[in-house]
Amino acid sequence: MKISGNDIRPGNVIEYDSSLWVAVKTNKVKPGKGPAYNQVELKNIIDGRKLNNRFGSDERVERARIEHKDFQYLYKDGDQLVFMNNDTYEQINLAEDFVGERAAFLQDGMTVSLEMHEERPIGISLPDQVVLAVSETEPHIKGQTASSSYKPAMMENGVRVMVPPFIAVGERIVVDTSEIAYVRRAD
Repeated sequence: MKISGNDIRPGNVIEYDSSLWVAVKTNKVKPGKGPAYNQVELKNIIDGRKLNNRFGSDERVERARIEHKDFQYLYKDGDQLVFMNNDTYEQINLAEDFVGERAAFLQDGMTVSLEMHEERPIGISLPDQVVLAVSETEPHIKGQTASSSYKPAMMENGVRVMVPPFIAVGERIVVDTSEIAYVRRAD
């Protein structure tokens, strides 16, 4: 679907310069002289390059069709992560680098959302929060209020999170996967 350069909004994925780009920021400019234009900061989905470009109202760009499909995480095979399509039961292998540092939060059976362009994965969304057990942390000393209000804790998946002093080893807590931060105790 072709759209006008002035209609590009943050979050739109467009095909430009024979690659896929996501609009990060947009700024509509109406100079005193000349036609109005849309100043757009783009980020390449494939390699992460950034680009600033001006799009006039007369320019047409192709808006990419992105599909979101639910996949279930199955297991890790070397440096590959294996997912299964919930509808077709087809399996897909993705490199651990594709998911990044948040791969540590993947749990067996977890449902994730894959962003697909022409049947090729270009992005992944994990659940916003996961429940993890604390495997090691410092013991709580009653009355110790002079120190900072948070202490480091190691989760069962090997990720370090700062937790309140009342959290003990073995407790299950809710962790925000995007901020890698403590949210609350698990129910």
